[in-house]
Amino acid sequence: MTTPVRIAYFITPHGLGHAARAAAVMVALQDLDPAVQFDIFTQVPRRFFQDSLVRDFRYYHVCTDVGLVQTTSLREDLPATVRRLDAFFPLDQALITTLAALLRSASYALVLCDIAPMGIVAARAAGVPSVLIENFTWDWIYQGYVQEESSLARHIAYLRTIFAAADYHMQTEPVCCPCPAALTALPVSRKPQHSPQQTRARLGIPRLAQAVLLTMGGVPEPYAFLAQLPHYHDIAFVVLGAGEAVQRRDNVVLLPLRSEFFSLDLIYACDAVVSKVGYSTLAEVYHAGVPLGYVVRQQFRETPVLASYITAHMSGLAIAESAFHSGAWLSCLPDLLRLPRQPQRESRGAEHIARCVYGLVRGALSQRERGHWSMANHIV
Repeated sequence: MTTPVRIAYFITPHGLGHAARAAAVMVALQDLDPAVQFDIFTQVPRRFFQDSLVRDFRYYHVCTDVGLVQTTSLREDLPATVRRLDAFFPLDQALITTLAALLRSASYALVLCDIAPMGIVAARAAGVPSVLIENFTWDWIYQGYVQEESSLARHIAYLRTIFAAADYHMQTEPVCCPCPAALTALPVSRKPQHSPQQTRARLGIPRLAQAVLLTMGGVPEPYAFLAQLPHYHDIAFVVLGAGEAVQRRDNVVLLPLRSEFFSLDLIYACDAVVSKVGYSTLAEVYHAGVPLGYVVRQQFRETPVLASYITAHMSGLAIAESAFHSGAWLSCLPDLLRLPRQPQRESRGAEHIARCVYGLVRGALSQRERGHWSMANHIV
C-alpha cells in the first residue's frame, strides 16, 4: 500500500478560475495515487472543491491573496485594490509563523501555490519546497495598471521577489509572461462528470436542438438582454448565475451559480459558449472543443494573450462589452454556431502537472529534470 503523502495548496480567492485549475490538478494527483491528501488554504468556498470531486482534503478558510477588487465581472476598482493591498502587504509575520509551524508539524511533502504569495512565504519559513503554478502572476498584472495607479509599483516589486523565491515553477497555457526555466503545460481543466446526453435530458433540451451556454465565470450577472432570448426560439439558452433557483422559461433555462448541474457538464452539453474571456472558461472550452463567444475585458492585461490563444487554437468570436450588455451580440449567433467544433482534447495539462508534482513528492524525477524547471535557474 502506498504511504500517504500530504500536500498543502494555497489558492488565490480572486474569482473561481484559479480554484478550478487547482481542483483539476488535485483530482489528477489523486487519480495517480489515492494516498495523496490535501490541505487547502483559501477563501474560495469548501463546497467548490467538493463539487469538483477533490477527495480527502482538509480546508482552512484563510485570505491568501488580494488580487483585484472588481465591481462587476468585467470592471476593476483600482483605488479599492490599492487600499486592500496596503492593508494586506507586507504579509502578517505572526500569521506566517503560525502557518509555517502547521506546515512543519503536519510533515507536508510540498506546498503548491496558484498565485497566492502567502504559500510561498510560509513554505520557505517552514523549510518545505514550494511550487508556483500560474499563467500570470500579480506583479505582471499590476504592471498593466501602474500608469493609472502609481501606488501599485511598490506592490509589484514586493510580489516579484516572493514569486521568484518559489523552488519550482510551472506555467499553464496560455502563458502571459513565459519563463524559459519553467515547465509549461497545456491548458488545465477539470473533467466533465456526466455525458452531454444526460445533461441535456436533465435540462429538458431536445437532443438535436442547438444550445448556447451563457456564463460570466462564477460571478452573478444581471444579463440585461434576457428578455430578448425568447425571440430566438430555435435555440435553447442555458444562463448560469442569473438567479437563485432553477427556472425554465420557454427556450431559456436560468441556473444559480451553484445548482445540481456541474458547470463543466453544461459546456460539453452545449453547441457554443458565451462568456467573459477568463482562464478557466477558456481551458474548459478548449478541451470540450465547442465555439466560444468571448466578451473582451479591455483593461485586463491577460485579455490579449487569451484572445490570441483562442484565435490560434480554438473556434472563437470576439464580443465587445457594450454589445454584450445591450444584447447586440445576439445578431452574431448564427456566425458563432456555424464555427466548427474542434476535436475534444484528451491530453490535459492537469495530468502533466500532476505527474511532475508526483515525481517531486516520490523522488521519481532525476536531478536534471528537477533543475530544468527549478526557479533556481530562473533569472528575474
